[in-house]
Amino acid sequence: MAVSVTEPIIHFENVSYAYPDGPNAVDSLSVSIQKGERVAVLGRNGAGKSTFFLLCNGVLEPDTGAIFCAGKAVTRKKQDLLELRRRVGIVFQEAENQILAVTVEGEVSFGPLNLGLPLPEVEKRTADALTAMGLEDYAQRSPQYLSGGEKKRVTIADILAMEPDAILLDEPTASLDPENVTRLEEILDRLTQAGIALLVSTHDVDFAARFARRGLVFTNGKLAKDASMEEIFADDLLLEQAGLRKPWLWQAAEATRPGLGHYPMTMEAYRNWIKP
Repeated sequence: MAVSVTEPIIHFENVSYAYPDGPNAVDSLSVSIQKGERVAVLGRNGAGKSTFFLLCNGVLEPDTGAIFCAGKAVTRKKQDLLELRRRVGIVFQEAENQILAVTVEGEVSFGPLNLGLPLPEVEKRTADALTAMGLEDYAQRSPQYLSGGEKKRVTIADILAMEPDAILLDEPTASLDPENVTRLEEILDRLTQAGIALLVSTHDVDFAARFARRGLVFTNGKLAKDASMEEIFADDLLLEQAGLRKPWLWQAAEATRPGLGHYPMTMEAYRNWIKP
Protein backbone atom coordinates (compact mmCIF):
# COMPACT_ATOMS: atom_id res chain seq x y z
CA MET A 1 0.00 0.00 0.00
CA ALA A 2 1.41 3.38 -1.00
CA VAL A 3 2.02 5.98 1.69
CA SER A 4 0.20 9.30 1.72
CA VAL A 5 1.81 12.35 0.18
CA THR A 6 2.24 14.02 3.55
CA GLU A 7 3.72 11.04 5.41
CA PRO A 8 7.47 10.42 5.00
CA ILE A 9 8.49 7.11 3.49
CA ILE A 10 11.62 7.21 5.67
CA HIS A 11 12.18 9.32 8.77
CA PHE A 12 15.33 9.36 10.91
CA GLU A 13 15.03 10.82 14.39
CA ASN A 14 18.40 11.63 15.99
CA VAL A 15 19.98 8.43 14.64
CA SER A 16 23.60 7.51 15.39
CA TYR A 17 25.59 4.43 14.40
CA ALA A 18 29.22 3.44 14.97
CA TYR A 19 31.12 0.43 13.64
CA PRO A 20 33.06 -1.56 16.28
CA ASP A 21 35.91 0.45 17.83
CA GLY A 22 35.23 3.44 15.60
CA PRO A 23 33.68 6.90 15.81
CA ASN A 24 30.09 7.50 14.78
CA ALA A 25 29.74 6.76 11.07
CA VAL A 26 26.36 8.51 11.24
CA ASP A 27 25.98 11.04 14.03
CA SER A 28 22.70 12.48 15.39
CA LEU A 29 20.97 12.30 12.00
CA SER A 30 17.42 13.61 11.62
CA VAL A 31 16.01 13.63 8.08
CA SER A 32 12.84 12.67 6.18
CA ILE A 33 12.28 11.43 2.64
CA GLN A 34 8.92 11.99 0.93
CA LYS A 35 7.26 10.10 -1.90
CA GLY A 36 8.52 11.01 -5.38
CA GLU A 37 11.59 12.97 -4.24
CA ARG A 38 14.84 13.00 -6.21
CA VAL A 39 17.70 13.28 -3.72
CA ALA A 40 21.47 13.29 -4.26
CA VAL A 41 23.52 12.03 -1.31
CA LEU A 42 26.94 13.68 -1.52
CA GLY A 43 30.24 13.72 0.36
CA ARG A 44 33.71 12.19 0.55
CA ASN A 45 34.33 8.46 0.94
CA GLY A 46 33.80 7.65 4.61
CA ALA A 47 31.50 10.64 5.17
CA GLY A 48 28.55 8.41 6.14
CA LYS A 49 26.66 7.98 2.86
CA SER A 50 26.83 4.18 2.65
CA THR A 51 26.02 3.78 6.35
CA PHE A 52 22.99 6.02 5.86
CA PHE A 53 21.79 3.76 3.02
CA LEU A 54 22.29 0.58 5.07
CA LEU A 55 20.33 2.09 7.94
CA CYS A 56 17.53 3.10 5.55
CA ASN A 57 17.20 -0.51 4.39
CA GLY A 58 17.49 -2.16 7.80
CA VAL A 59 20.84 -3.84 7.15
CA LEU A 60 22.21 -1.86 10.11
CA GLU A 61 20.41 -1.03 13.35
CA PRO A 62 20.85 2.39 14.99
CA ASP A 63 22.84 2.55 18.21
CA THR A 64 20.65 5.45 19.30
CA GLY A 65 17.61 7.22 17.85
CA ALA A 66 14.73 5.81 15.85
CA ILE A 67 13.88 5.07 12.22
CA PHE A 68 10.30 5.23 10.96
CA CYS A 69 8.94 3.75 7.72
CA ALA A 70 5.59 5.14 6.56
CA GLY A 71 4.99 6.46 10.05
CA LYS A 72 5.74 3.20 11.88
CA ALA A 73 8.80 2.71 14.07
CA VAL A 74 11.12 0.03 12.66
CA THR A 75 12.08 -2.66 15.16
CA ARG A 76 14.32 -5.73 14.70
CA LYS A 77 11.25 -7.94 14.37
CA LYS A 78 11.39 -9.98 11.18
CA GLN A 79 8.05 -8.63 9.97
CA ASP A 80 9.17 -5.01 10.40
CA LEU A 81 12.43 -5.60 8.56
CA LEU A 82 10.72 -7.42 5.68
CA GLU A 83 8.26 -4.56 5.29
CA LEU A 84 11.07 -1.99 5.39
CA ARG A 85 13.08 -3.85 2.76
CA ARG A 86 10.01 -4.22 0.57
CA ARG A 87 9.34 -0.49 0.72
CA VAL A 88 12.99 0.66 0.53
CA GLY A 89 15.27 -1.17 -1.90
CA ILE A 90 19.01 -0.75 -2.53
CA VAL A 91 20.79 -1.02 -5.88
CA PHE A 92 24.47 -1.51 -5.07
CA GLN A 93 27.33 -0.13 -7.14
CA GLU A 94 28.57 -3.56 -8.29
CA ALA A 95 25.59 -5.26 -9.91
CA GLU A 96 27.40 -8.61 -9.94
CA ASN A 97 27.27 -8.72 -6.15
CA GLN A 98 23.48 -8.48 -6.22
CA ILE A 99 22.66 -11.03 -8.92
CA LEU A 100 22.22 -14.66 -7.84
CA ALA A 101 19.81 -16.47 -10.18
CA VAL A 102 20.68 -18.29 -13.40
CA THR A 103 18.14 -16.39 -15.53
CA VAL A 104 17.01 -12.78 -15.58
CA GLU A 105 13.41 -13.85 -14.98
CA GLY A 106 14.44 -15.99 -12.02
CA GLU A 107 16.44 -13.10 -10.60
CA VAL A 108 13.58 -10.60 -10.81
CA SER A 109 11.01 -13.05 -9.42
CA PHE A 110 13.15 -13.88 -6.37
CA GLY A 111 11.93 -11.00 -4.21
CA PRO A 112 8.18 -11.45 -4.80
CA LEU A 113 8.52 -15.18 -4.20
CA ASN A 114 10.17 -14.48 -0.85
CA LEU A 115 7.19 -12.31 0.07
CA GLY A 116 5.04 -15.42 -0.19
CA LEU A 117 2.83 -13.93 -2.88
CA PRO A 118 0.55 -16.14 -5.02
CA LEU A 119 2.26 -17.36 -8.19
CA PRO A 120 0.04 -15.30 -10.56
CA GLU A 121 0.98 -12.13 -8.63
CA VAL A 122 4.68 -13.07 -8.75
CA GLU A 123 4.44 -13.61 -12.52
CA LYS A 124 2.65 -10.28 -13.02
CA ARG A 125 5.15 -8.31 -10.93
CA THR A 126 8.08 -9.99 -12.69
CA ALA A 127 6.66 -9.27 -16.15
CA ASP A 128 5.86 -5.66 -15.23
CA ALA A 129 9.36 -5.06 -13.85
CA LEU A 130 11.03 -6.60 -16.92
CA THR A 131 8.90 -4.42 -19.19
CA ALA A 132 9.66 -1.29 -17.18
CA MET A 133 13.39 -1.93 -17.60
CA GLY A 134 13.17 -2.97 -21.26
CA LEU A 135 14.27 -6.52 -20.42
CA GLU A 136 11.40 -8.57 -21.88
CA ASP A 137 13.68 -10.21 -24.45
CA TYR A 138 16.28 -11.04 -21.78
CA ALA A 139 14.01 -13.10 -19.49
CA GLN A 140 15.65 -16.47 -20.18
CA ARG A 141 19.19 -15.19 -20.58
CA SER A 142 21.88 -15.61 -17.96
CA PRO A 143 22.47 -12.28 -16.20
CA GLN A 144 26.15 -13.10 -15.73
CA TYR A 145 26.73 -12.61 -19.47
CA LEU A 146 24.97 -9.26 -19.79
CA SER A 147 26.73 -5.92 -20.18
CA GLY A 148 27.28 -3.61 -17.23
CA GLY A 149 24.35 -1.41 -18.21
CA GLU A 150 22.07 -4.41 -18.68
CA LYS A 151 23.04 -5.83 -15.29
CA LYS A 152 22.25 -2.47 -13.70
CA ARG A 153 18.78 -2.60 -15.25
CA VAL A 154 18.30 -6.14 -13.90
CA THR A 155 19.13 -5.01 -10.36
CA ILE A 156 16.66 -2.13 -10.63
CA ALA A 157 14.03 -4.57 -11.95
CA ASP A 158 14.75 -6.73 -8.86
CA ILE A 159 13.66 -3.83 -6.66
CA LEU A 160 10.71 -2.76 -8.85
CA ALA A 161 9.18 -6.23 -8.56
CA MET A 162 8.86 -5.58 -4.82
CA GLU A 163 6.73 -2.49 -5.58
CA PRO A 164 8.85 -0.15 -3.42
CA ASP A 165 8.16 3.37 -2.23
CA ALA A 166 11.86 4.32 -2.39
CA ILE A 167 14.98 3.10 -4.22
CA LEU A 168 18.51 3.85 -3.03
CA LEU A 169 21.15 3.76 -5.77
CA ASP A 170 24.85 3.62 -4.89
CA GLU A 171 27.03 5.19 -7.61
CA PRO A 172 24.58 4.20 -10.39
CA THR A 173 26.64 5.74 -13.21
CA ALA A 174 29.91 4.01 -12.22
CA SER A 175 31.42 2.06 -15.16
CA LEU A 176 28.54 3.01 -17.49
CA ASP A 177 29.26 4.46 -20.92
CA PRO A 178 27.52 7.73 -21.94
CA GLU A 179 24.73 5.91 -23.82
CA ASN A 180 23.86 3.82 -20.77
CA VAL A 181 24.04 6.85 -18.47
CA THR A 182 21.45 8.56 -20.70
CA ARG A 183 19.27 5.45 -20.63
CA LEU A 184 19.60 5.24 -16.84
CA GLU A 185 18.49 8.87 -16.49
CA GLU A 186 15.43 8.16 -18.64
CA ILE A 187 14.58 5.18 -16.41
CA LEU A 188 14.96 7.30 -13.27
CA ASP A 189 12.65 9.93 -14.76
CA ARG A 190 9.96 7.28 -15.31
CA LEU A 191 10.35 5.96 -11.76
CA THR A 192 9.92 9.46 -10.34
CA GLN A 193 6.80 9.96 -12.43
CA ALA A 194 5.46 6.74 -10.89
CA GLY A 195 5.85 8.32 -7.44
CA ILE A 196 8.93 6.38 -6.30
CA ALA A 197 11.43 8.32 -4.17
CA LEU A 198 14.97 8.04 -5.52
CA LEU A 199 18.11 8.59 -3.45
CA VAL A 200 21.41 8.50 -5.34
CA SER A 201 24.78 8.35 -3.61
CA THR A 202 27.33 9.63 -6.10
CA HIS A 203 30.64 11.44 -6.63
CA ASP A 204 29.46 12.50 -10.11
CA VAL A 205 28.27 16.04 -9.37
CA ASP A 206 27.31 16.65 -13.02
CA PHE A 207 24.92 13.69 -12.90
CA ALA A 208 23.68 14.77 -9.46
CA ALA A 209 22.96 18.28 -10.77
CA ARG A 210 20.93 16.91 -13.69
CA PHE A 211 19.11 14.30 -11.63
CA ALA A 212 18.34 15.68 -8.17
CA ARG A 213 16.15 18.44 -6.82
CA ARG A 214 17.44 18.10 -3.24
CA GLY A 215 20.85 17.29 -1.83
CA LEU A 216 22.04 15.76 1.43
CA VAL A 217 25.71 16.55 2.05
CA PHE A 218 27.54 14.43 4.63
CA THR A 219 30.82 15.32 6.34
CA ASN A 220 32.38 13.19 9.08
CA GLY A 221 29.14 11.32 9.72
CA LYS A 222 27.03 14.44 10.11
CA LEU A 223 24.46 15.90 7.76
CA ALA A 224 26.22 19.16 6.90
CA LYS A 225 23.48 20.48 4.63
CA ASP A 226 19.99 19.49 3.46
CA ALA A 227 18.99 21.92 0.72
CA SER A 228 18.24 22.41 -2.95
CA MET A 229 21.03 21.58 -5.38
CA GLU A 230 21.31 25.28 -6.25
CA GLU A 231 21.89 26.21 -2.61
CA ILE A 232 24.49 23.47 -2.22
CA PHE A 233 26.56 24.43 -5.26
CA ALA A 234 26.39 28.11 -4.30
CA ASP A 235 27.99 27.33 -0.92
CA ASP A 236 31.74 27.48 -1.56
CA LEU A 237 32.70 26.74 2.05
CA LEU A 238 30.48 23.65 2.16
CA LEU A 239 31.92 22.35 -1.13
CA GLU A 240 35.45 22.71 0.21
CA GLN A 241 34.57 20.96 3.48
CA ALA A 242 32.80 18.10 1.68
CA GLY A 243 35.39 17.64 -1.08
CA LEU A 244 32.93 18.52 -3.84
CA ARG A 245 33.23 20.62 -6.96
CA LYS A 246 30.66 22.62 -8.88
CA PRO A 247 29.13 21.07 -12.05
CA TRP A 248 30.98 21.93 -15.24
CA LEU A 249 28.02 23.88 -16.68
CA TRP A 250 27.80 25.92 -13.48
CA GLN A 251 31.53 26.65 -13.66
CA ALA A 252 31.29 27.69 -17.32
CA ALA A 253 28.37 30.03 -16.62
CA GLU A 254 30.05 31.46 -13.54
CA ALA A 255 33.21 32.20 -15.55
CA THR A 256 31.07 34.04 -18.10
CA ARG A 257 29.08 36.10 -15.61
CA PRO A 258 30.74 36.01 -12.18
CA GLY A 259 29.01 37.16 -9.04
CA LEU A 260 25.42 36.11 -9.81
CA GLY A 261 25.37 33.39 -7.14
CA HIS A 262 23.18 30.83 -8.96
CA TYR A 263 23.85 29.27 -12.35
CA PRO A 264 22.33 26.66 -14.71
CA MET A 265 23.10 22.98 -14.08
CA THR A 266 21.49 21.27 -17.09
CA MET A 267 22.18 21.79 -20.79
CA GLU A 268 18.62 22.96 -21.42
CA ALA A 269 18.89 25.55 -18.64
CA TYR A 270 22.32 26.61 -19.90
CA ARG A 271 21.05 27.16 -23.46
CA ASN A 272 18.20 29.30 -22.16
CA TRP A 273 20.60 31.17 -19.89
CA ILE A 274 23.00 32.18 -22.69
CA LYS A 275 20.24 33.40 -25.01
CA PRO A 276 20.41 37.19 -25.52
